[in-house]
Amino acid sequence: MKWLGMILGLTLVAGCSRAPKQMAPPAPEVAVVAVAPQPVTLTTELPGRTAAFLMAEIRPQVNGLIQQRLFTEGADVKAGDVLYQIDAAPFQAVFDKAAANAQTLRLRVNRYKEAVSAKAVSQQTYDDAVAALKAAEADLETARINLSYTKITAPVAGRIGKSSVTDGAIVTAYQPVPLATIQQLDPVYVDVPQSTTELLRLQRRLANGGLNRDGAQQNKVQLILEDGTNYPHEGTLEFRDVTVNPATATVIVRMVFPNPDGVLLPGMFVRAVVKEGVNERAMLVPQNAVSRDPKGTPLAMVVNAQGVAELRVLQTDRAIGNQWLVTGGLAPGDQVIVEGLQKIRPGAPVKIAVPAPATK
Repeated sequence: MKWLGMILGLTLVAGCSRAPKQMAPPAPEVAVVAVAPQPVTLTTELPGRTAAFLMAEIRPQVNGLIQQRLFTEGADVKAGDVLYQIDAAPFQAVFDKAAANAQTLRLRVNRYKEAVSAKAVSQQTYDDAVAALKAAEADLETARINLSYTKITAPVAGRIGKSSVTDGAIVTAYQPVPLATIQQLDPVYVDVPQSTTELLRLQRRLANGGLNRDGAQQNKVQLILEDGTNYPHEGTLEFRDVTVNPATATVIVRMVFPNPDGVLLPGMFVRAVVKEGVNERAMLVPQNAVSRDPKGTPLAMVVNAQGVAELRVLQTDRAIGNQWLVTGGLAPGDQVIVEGLQKIRPGAPVKIAVPAPATK
């Protein structure tokens, strides 16, 4: 029995020595993109509202009764078009009286001019007549101006809104409530607030050389409408205000957009896409290659020179389309893993997959 146990033991040892060795699993395949600096135009979306290019509130300049409204509400009017007719009869009477008085004094001055040469009247009498004529002519001019004010005309061309009075209404000169408002809608202004924090950041980047101005194209602005569609016409950046709103810590940026089809109306909410400048060495990484830790820090996996997955902490600036603009954590030439992330861990060897040839 003792020999039998030894034989069985030797048999088991021999069997174990003949068992195949366990093979290490192959390195997982991953797809990568190589980071390469490239010029990218950086833009900022700023929400704002449209405003009329010109706006004129129509008010009477004399007291009177509105005889007739001479425009269609909501229609386009031209500069000089008569909008309202005030009863002109009392103003015509004042004008006629002033004209007659001026004519009488004019004749008197002519007579006195001849008489003063012949010493028939004194120089003082002649001078008094001349002064009275000048006063009468001033009264005549005032009467003429007031008579012309009975026709209330459009000071600018544009689209006129609703009328606040009807025929037969009594109006007063320079009343606080306008009779109507004319707005010029082609072109239109777009006013958007920009935070002073963002403005200072942009100025620093320009000063440090991180951004370059794009010449004549720098002032070109795109517009996104309320429904998310792109406005077909390009606008121009006019100016940035020099006064900060203390309540919102913003400055107003004003743009001008053509509006030939009347799509833009005053007060409409829009988003303006403003060009900041060109980053000549921007590094873009697909968004699906970037994850975040519980604190929100952006992370990415790269394949290092030894073929090992390496975790990198990134600094990102903004999203551009479906990519992140990376400002730190990567160097040109780094191979960022974009596919196969679920199969790897930091420090593990990986194999870069060879892309399949494109089908024809």
